[in-house]
Amino acid sequence: MIALIVAAVIAVACVVVVALPFLREPAAEEDRFDAPDEREQRQLAAAEERDRALAALKELEFDHRTGKISDDDYRAQVGPMRRRAAEALRALDAPREPRPGKVASRG
Repeated sequence: MIALIVAAVIAVACVVVVALPFLREPAAEEDRFDAPDEREQRQLAAAEERDRALAALKELEFDHRTGKISDDDYRAQVGPMRRRAAEALRALDAPREPRPGKVASRG
């Protein structure tokens, strides 16, 4: 019986310790979201374009394999879609300008 009471007290203590960070009011400086700078916005836009281009290409491939798109239509559409995807990937891989205060390393 005593073991059950001790186990229950330990379980309640564990729940309280785990829940405390979620129950406290966050400090104002911790609760701030910094907007992405211009470089981060370009990276996000490039990543979104990459995702859209690859999803469209994947959907085209699937539609062709399942017979929803003819071979002629597939050939007409796949080239531009692949170029779009390649451009989006190149935009993500483009050399990034160094952050202020950081020195770009060469080597």
